[in-house]
Amino acid sequence: MKRLRRRRAGARFGALAAVGAAARGRGRGVEERAAWRRRRVARVPGTRVRAILEILDRSYPDARTALDFTSPLQLLIATILSAQCTDARVNQVTPGLFARYPDAASLAAVPQEELEALIRSTGFFRNKARAIRSCCADLVALHGGEVPRTLEDLTRLHGVGRKTANVVLGNAYGIPGLVVDTHVARVSNRLGLTDQSDAVKIEHALMPIVPRERWTRFSHWLILHGRAVCAARRPRCSVCPLLPHCPRIGVTKSE
Repeated sequence: MKRLRRRRAGARFGALAAVGAAARGRGRGVEERAAWRRRRVARVPGTRVRAILEILDRSYPDARTALDFTSPLQLLIATILSAQCTDARVNQVTPGLFARYPDAASLAAVPQEELEALIRSTGFFRNKARAIRSCCADLVALHGGEVPRTLEDLTRLHGVGRKTANVVLGNAYGIPGLVVDTHVARVSNRLGLTDQSDAVKIEHALMPIVPRERWTRFSHWLILHGRAVCAARRPRCSVCPLLPHCPRIGVTKSE
């Protein structure tokens, strides 16, 4: 009887030890994967990054946002409207919108249905109208109707995320910001500059390897390159000036 109890106790101890070892193994696996990602980013040669930046600069010397604006507020609203919509369509809508509602106070006060009608062609117009009205109400209440100049203050506004905030900072105020949209995410992964898929993680992965003064232009370069050459389904690798420096990660079909 005592032997049986000892065998059972030993079995239970062995099972607990195995569970503990497995848990420790999983923990090490997570830590090792995180360390591997850090080493991989650290291994991105500075010379390759510099070559990529120089080629992009030569290829897109006039890179800028395609959204038309004359003030930080106009760019902020245009960027909200650009979600799931072409910049060309937004540029068709905003002149009439800003002529009728030129400041944050008037945009905050416009009736929901009226604003929806004005921006309907940009898609998702109900959500966008609510976001614009709430954002402008915040601007009036917290900043006297002016668009703030810091990422923290911008992202506290309703309907404003890091991407929108960085667009405004970089293009309206000249404060460097890395804008990560679908093009930037796709191209930076194919170039092997990051292996992340989350936009915020991609932004933080690119920050240490791209010089800060080039953050805004780098975003424009990758957006333009993603549209013109490095398309989602079938990139045009045969005519890509970055091909000598691109590992083509994830590319299975190309032209």
